[in-house]
Amino acid sequence: MKKRIMLMMIAVLLISAAPMMTSEADAASGATPDQIAEYALKFKGVPYQWGGTTPSGFDCSGYIRYVYGNFGISLPRTSAEQFNVGTAVSKSNLKKGDLVFFANTYKPGISHTGIYIGNGNVISAESQGISISNINTNPYWAPKYAGAKRLSSVKEAVTTVSKPAPAPAPAPAPKPDLPKGQYYDVSKSFWAYAPITELSMKNIITGYDHSEFKPNNSVTRAEAATMIAKSLGIAPVAGTSFNDVSSKHWAAGYINAVYKKGIIDGRGNGNYAPDAKITRAEISALLTKAYAMKASNTSVSFTDISGHWAESSIIKVASSNLAKGYDDGSFKPNANATRAEFAQFIYNSINQ
Repeated sequence: MKKRIMLMMIAVLLISAAPMMTSEADAASGATPDQIAEYALKFKGVPYQWGGTTPSGFDCSGYIRYVYGNFGISLPRTSAEQFNVGTAVSKSNLKKGDLVFFANTYKPGISHTGIYIGNGNVISAESQGISISNINTNPYWAPKYAGAKRLSSVKEAVTTVSKPAPAPAPAPAPKPDLPKGQYYDVSKSFWAYAPITELSMKNIITGYDHSEFKPNNSVTRAEAATMIAKSLGIAPVAGTSFNDVSSKHWAAGYINAVYKKGIIDGRGNGNYAPDAKITRAEISALLTKAYAMKASNTSVSFTDISGHWAESSIIKVASSNLAKGYDDGSFKPNANATRAEFAQFIYNSINQ
């Protein structure tokens, strides 16, 4: 008697400790339709095996039980029994993860089941193995379609609704235009304030929209020709003198004018390169020709201009204190000048 009681207690303990597979009716599965479909597709190509319930070989209902069992959902063994589970759903309302049933295949009545994976496609254990067939177009399966069931344990995918992005802050109202010669980016303490202001008042140089001068931008060859022409009072000339400066270019008239005066040259092959940045060497040659400079201090020298095509012009502008070199003794003839520096060059040339 004691032995019998002991065996019963052990049996109860074993049953209590054993993992339990929940039924479809009370399962608390976290599986979503997409997860079911994605997992089912992992077994595509696994061979068909009558009575098979593992990835080494499946029959139709064994495959279904294995896929849903992965998510803690227990289903009956046969397709006919599985047809009695879940809630019926119309063919037009199918969604991923639904069970789809077929009748009159190898026997009368419900005899095959698969998993709906979207777009009319069902994956199931067919004779050639785990395969995908379309329930609308497949000549064998389409006429044998018998219905579908939706399992309550398959949850709708959770859609995260993002908070709408905050409306962008309204653009600040544009600053009012300043009086002529004044710029928001050229304060009275700026080192080139005097030349920029005076040349602007004389219409020799101009700024940009919203009263900006952009003093640290590089000067283009078109801008340089225009400033020189205006500083000398040379009227624009219609037409074109270079291949790359059409008559409609904004600076064409001034480029033509200073070219005809022999003040500027092109960059070869009949081109002027109007949008290229002007170099310090080109500026020296430009100022020398424009203002007929002569060297007033022949002792001026730089370490990097010997043999340079603009050497004599550099000596002239430097001896006239219109341009300076650098602390290391160089002039850097191929470096570019800023708009502020060029304004200072013209200002000094006019007032030398």
